[in-house]
Amino acid sequence: MKLIPSLLMLGGSLVFQARAEIYPSPEPGPLPTVMSRTEIESGLAKHERALFIKTGWIRDPYIVLGPDDFYYLTGTTPDVGDPREQSDPYNVGLGDNSIVGGTVQVWRSKDLVEWESLGTPFTMKDSMRPKPGKLVWAPELHWTGERWALVHCPAAKANLALSAGPELKGPWSHPMKGKLGDKHDPSLFKDGDTWYLLWADTLIAPLEKGFTGFAGEALRIDPAGSRPGPEGKPISRIGHEGATMLKVGDKYVHIGTAWSTDKGRKGSYNLYYCSADKITGPYGPRKFAGRFLGHGTPFQTRDGKWWCTAFFNANVPPLPRDGIETRDLSANAQTINQRGVTIVPIEVGTKDGDAFIRAKDPAYATPGPDEAQKFQ
Repeated sequence: MKLIPSLLMLGGSLVFQARAEIYPSPEPGPLPTVMSRTEIESGLAKHERALFIKTGWIRDPYIVLGPDDFYYLTGTTPDVGDPREQSDPYNVGLGDNSIVGGTVQVWRSKDLVEWESLGTPFTMKDSMRPKPGKLVWAPELHWTGERWALVHCPAAKANLALSAGPELKGPWSHPMKGKLGDKHDPSLFKDGDTWYLLWADTLIAPLEKGFTGFAGEALRIDPAGSRPGPEGKPISRIGHEGATMLKVGDKYVHIGTAWSTDKGRKGSYNLYYCSADKITGPYGPRKFAGRFLGHGTPFQTRDGKWWCTAFFNANVPPLPRDGIETRDLSANAQTINQRGVTIVPIEVGTKDGDAFIRAKDPAYATPGPDEAQKFQ
């Protein structure tokens, strides 16, 4: 594996954000309501179709089952009470008119139906940065066995913070201090007794015990092979953001996010993966996990079923799902996800000796005709 500076992979995401500034928010229209308790409970049991479980402006939703048997939800959100959540419900979150705030909002639920707000247990006032600014993107919550670890971006404002104890609240400590550096879309993964940090889609490095620093140099992990790039040159990266990792059997599964066309805000925002026998690779070919699942988080419910979070990320209002499997979306950023949190059933297991991840709902399970890479 080659050693790559962490800033190398920031360009793609920054270019995508700059291009997005030219797009106005889609016209709102009537906003949908979440499914009923009966529909959600039935859908959770059947594990066949996507479930719309929470309204509100949120991107990059992250759900994890905590040590107290509550599901915890966070993500990229506005500040509490921002009137634009109602007046500009389909704000794209990018550019000068971004609705993204400077806090980490958290909710918890026993059943994925009723959600209790825990307010904003972390704000940029809790940051280690001398000039943290106001933006908080893509926060994640990880239970370490004694306390919570929280990571977020954007790169120049990134933090890795630890709660004081088992409750999800401050005061927050920053054991890495200035050693963290600028990290785009940081995520944590534990393998045995070692925690790893992933970022920039994708570099990975082991962390010292207590999260006090890096225990090794950053290594680049890319899928094997390549695909045609938007500039005519082959590319091998898994995507441009939203990197996470799972352990499926004996396989390490590296998950990443990209637009189907590999062009900024063109097509559908999707989830892809590749697998390896060792966490540092080499990794196998890039595979398709699900359409409209970009920057979603795979998680398990108490009964062991796997789901992936999904959200609205488009330049136009949500499309109807009927016939979406054969519809070419390459002309614009488009999705079937409503504004809020949707969870999509996924299959996670092994097939033919390798890890296998795929959405089960047909509207999410089929690669669209706008895919730059052709999948089986």
